[in-house]
Amino acid sequence: MLLGASLVGALLFSKLVLKLPWTQVVFSLLFLYLGSGGWRFVRIFIKTIRRDVFGGMVLLKVKAKVRRYLRERRTVPILFASTVQRHPNKTALIFEGTDTHWTFRQLDDYSSGVANFLQARGLASGDVAALFMENRNEFVGLWLGMAKLGVEAALINTNLRRDALRHCLTTSRARALIFGSEMAPAVFEIHASLDPSVSLFCSGPWEPSLVPASTEHLDPLLEDAPKHLPSCPDKGFTDKLFYIYTSGTTGLPKAAIVVHSRYYRMASLVYYGFRMRPDDIVYDCLPLYHSAGNIVGVGQCLLHGMTVVIRKKFSASRFWDDCIKYNCTIVQYIGELCRYLLNQPPREVENRHRVRMALGNGLRQSIWTEFSGRFNIPQVAEFYGATECNCSLGNFDSQVGACGFNSRILSFVYPIRLVRVNEDTMELIRGPDGVCLPCQPGEPGQLVGRIIQQDPLRRFDGYLNQGANNKKIAKDVFKKGDQAYLTGTEGRAGMAAVANPSGSCDLERFAQLLEKELPLYARPIFLRLMPELHKTGTFKLQKTELRKEGFDPAAVKDPLFYLDARKGRYLPLDQEAYTRIQAGEEKL
Repeated sequence: MLLGASLVGALLFSKLVLKLPWTQVVFSLLFLYLGSGGWRFVRIFIKTIRRDVFGGMVLLKVKAKVRRYLRERRTVPILFASTVQRHPNKTALIFEGTDTHWTFRQLDDYSSGVANFLQARGLASGDVAALFMENRNEFVGLWLGMAKLGVEAALINTNLRRDALRHCLTTSRARALIFGSEMAPAVFEIHASLDPSVSLFCSGPWEPSLVPASTEHLDPLLEDAPKHLPSCPDKGFTDKLFYIYTSGTTGLPKAAIVVHSRYYRMASLVYYGFRMRPDDIVYDCLPLYHSAGNIVGVGQCLLHGMTVVIRKKFSASRFWDDCIKYNCTIVQYIGELCRYLLNQPPREVENRHRVRMALGNGLRQSIWTEFSGRFNIPQVAEFYGATECNCSLGNFDSQVGACGFNSRILSFVYPIRLVRVNEDTMELIRGPDGVCLPCQPGEPGQLVGRIIQQDPLRRFDGYLNQGANNKKIAKDVFKKGDQAYLTGTEGRAGMAAVANPSGSCDLERFAQLLEKELPLYARPIFLRLMPELHKTGTFKLQKTELRKEGFDPAAVKDPLFYLDARKGRYLPLDQEAYTRIQAGEEKL
């Protein structure tokens, strides 16, 4: 900033006061710049200009398209209709579980039938219908049909049970619940406490005795529904498309709002940023109730005409067989999925595929090269993003270990920043002027994105719960008076410290209770049994010290245990188990 001001001052002085010719002014500024440490900027410019210009062009292209769609009031169903016109007989979705192939025309007809059926049952634009189903083609057709009518879909995590499941249904104010027959036991547990006005529809193998008495079988009803577009008012592009629930590892799940423009923005930034092609075939084994599977994956089908292969759930042993069978060119991953693949015994089949790109987030740097090398994958398309965030990142040049970049020379194009935080409390650190302090290279911090509601790439649509919105927004971040989205440090549950003064904790019973009340991802992986939980002078738990001590049995003297997910039990965490976990040999 200071160097830039100096250059501007020198320019004005040279031209207006000294009245030097432009050639002399340019040379003077160049020498001043280089004399002020400018060579470092030149080196950065040379190394990053190609990447930054490409990233900037992708942003501008997507922004221009979103602005045009907003102006023309084009929703996701309207954009999908254009895709159907281009590829009516091309395969849109393949469900690996039954080898069912749907063309774009078939998907269009099915979703139109859903819209007409719901309209006949009294649902209208602005109503909410919940969808509680494992991955399959019908999942896509159901929420797409809701969108054609203007009904907002609440996409429920299939791991949720009891209070958490009931919470999602009641907070969304759903007028109908469509569930897969595989989810009937979970619905049975809560149906008595649901509002009687909520209609229940079951899709899949029909056994009336296994579902609540008021449930209707959806599949034959849809077969008789008209396949033309229903008559419904034009909702407009910025209205809600559906809700995606965050994991809720620190409490009950929160419903993040996905509007039509956000769906297009997320899918298209990935499509253009990673140079996808309409003839690509995507292997999608991620949950469709989350944005990675349903927007980043399925979005390529609905908006860009790609074929997407849907699997009910990830299988490390069948992964490459599926890719070969369906001629997949792009595979999706998340979290530790890549490590699970590496832990499989080497097979000849793993190099007979046509996969050219692995797309996802969470690939650790320690296994990045091993993963791409062993499975012969030319491009790893790593990105960072969350359903509700406005500061997604993309690793467009396959830099090993990176989840994206922030331009040093075109930072004004995409206003995001790493800001300094107190690592113990995660509170933002501010300067004397009250504005957040940017991190220096190599310094850890929290990623923030400036909120500009008029900008389709910078807007924050938030959650249904206004209180949750307030926790994710900070003021005076880039400058006085602005607002920014906070990415946070929320993640999966790690370790629980349990007060056990009598030493009589029944871990078998404890594990059974957790299995009933919490989905697997929210259960603590490690347990530390303590005589008492230490508190600060203001009676707050000393969580910071517990985090620092971790789960190393050599450093922690209290009894430690870890959750064996396959056995559903907590086992003693000794030095041998600790070594296996650190080596990635234990599947947690």
